[in-house]
Amino acid sequence: MKLKRKKKSYKVKNLPPGTMAYQGKKEVTSTSIDIINYNQDTYHVKNSKLINDAFHYKGTNQVTWVNINGLNNLKDIEEVGEHYNIHPLTLEDIVNTHHRPKIDEFENYLFIVFKMLYFKNDEELQYEHVSMIVGEDYILTFQEADGDVFDDLRERISSSKGRIRTQGADYLMYAILDAIVDNYFSVIEAFGDKIEDLEGNIFMANTDSNETPNQIQSLKQDILKIRRAIFPLREVINRLEKADVNFIDVKTNSYLRDLYDHIIQVSESIDLYREMVWSLMDMYMTIISNKMNEIMKVLTIIATIFIPLTFIAGIYGMNFKNMPELQTENGYFYLLGAMAILFLFMLNYFRRKKWL
Repeated sequence: MKLKRKKKSYKVKNLPPGTMAYQGKKEVTSTSIDIINYNQDTYHVKNSKLINDAFHYKGTNQVTWVNINGLNNLKDIEEVGEHYNIHPLTLEDIVNTHHRPKIDEFENYLFIVFKMLYFKNDEELQYEHVSMIVGEDYILTFQEADGDVFDDLRERISSSKGRIRTQGADYLMYAILDAIVDNYFSVIEAFGDKIEDLEGNIFMANTDSNETPNQIQSLKQDILKIRRAIFPLREVINRLEKADVNFIDVKTNSYLRDLYDHIIQVSESIDLYREMVWSLMDMYMTIISNKMNEIMKVLTIIATIFIPLTFIAGIYGMNFKNMPELQTENGYFYLLGAMAILFLFMLNYFRRKKWL
């Protein structure tokens, strides 16, 4: 039966610029808002379902971090855009989950898009589109759904660990990006372990030959997705360090340079594991070919041993009347003995040649 591959249809909506259209798959019923407002001496946190609760902290001379979960609720995001004077093109990119990581500079804020990678239930890799708007004293982050990698950062803010409570919104921006990049290391290390385990199983022949190509192909796809998510972030951080905005302190640039070094290290690790994954299939095919060669060698040796025996049996299977050996007493046993000696001689010869 011939299988027909289902063709994919690609439809592009030609909407006017600035029109919001959510293109993700993580639908949530209502918007969830996490608000953290702090300075060196005070700290306040609030969780809400009402978008208006995010509007009471602007201009309080404190750093405000508003994290909004739920990109499919376009009306709520539009209200946020009106309150914080966000450009319509920015709002369009916030809900476009297929957008690559980038940075845009506007008069009163920076807009940064990046991808958040983390493991769900320690097994399934999650890709999430995250947008961040950086203002003078506030930061807005937009996520598709609940769940992120910022728990340690929130704990540092609440417990006033480090210097984050003494710095401005620019340092909080760095801390958010640093949390994202640090989690990249965890994801890359996990994939490195998977690749090394699969490589060991292939080499030791401890894996199912039918499942191995699927496992390798799955790793290839995951590595390519990770690469597409991480590589553009190098340019984002590089441009961020050179951004000409008055609300990024000069001291923060040193942290951004360190963050750039980290993302370069992650990129190099991705390239290394990508080459390893690409070589896994070659190694698998080589091992399969070697196994087939071993089987063919054994079969060839068996055939080679039986060729002269078959030749002798063929000669004495002819129906000529005048064959002197046919009248020899115990000739049958002599012939069997000769065939056994020939068999043992050839077997010993192959072993001495290390063909067996």
